[in-house]
Amino acid sequence: MSECIQISFAVCRIGIYTCFRALCCKGPPPARPEYDLVCIGLTGSGKTSLLSKLCSESPENVVSTTGFSIKAVPFQNAILNVKELGGADNIRKYWSRYYQGSQGVIFVLDSASSEDDLEAARNELHSALQHPQLCTLPFLILANHQDKPAARSVQEIKKYFELEPLARGKRWILQPCSLDDVDALKDSFFQLINLLEEKDHDAIRM
Repeated sequence: MSECIQISFAVCRIGIYTCFRALCCKGPPPARPEYDLVCIGLTGSGKTSLLSKLCSESPENVVSTTGFSIKAVPFQNAILNVKELGGADNIRKYWSRYYQGSQGVIFVLDSASSEDDLEAARNELHSALQHPQLCTLPFLILANHQDKPAARSVQEIKKYFELEPLARGKRWILQPCSLDDVDALKDSFFQLINLLEEKDHDAIRM
């Protein structure tokens, strides 16, 4: 009988010790992976406003980027270090100087812009998709300002930008967005994170 009591007591001590470790000695959660991204698009496309919305910054403090800025955009499963480049005519020719080290690309376009601006955005996206430092990276293409009456649909953008033939074999996502639908915006970035994780896993397998 005493032997049974000793065994029961030992089992009880093990159970208490296990519970104590689970509650008090769990240790810090694993670090979220970080990815370095470059964000490009013409002036007025809404790059700064979208990134500020994701960072829960006040819209009153949003100032259009003239050179470049860097934001750490936190998500549940990753942190995106986004280097946003200004979209003015005199700055776009220097974009490629800031591509090095990027692991993914965010391209923002104004889906309600003029024909001239849409053509300029199309040319810049084609140039980025074919650039040696970006051509193998995942692309998130955001058709912004979908809340405006003149906004073109995703299908219209895809056809006008010739994305199917140009980006065949590449990893890219084209998504509609606006500041009014932050959940859809976050979902677009979750899809990009999935592409970034897939690229990481492919690199490990190689």
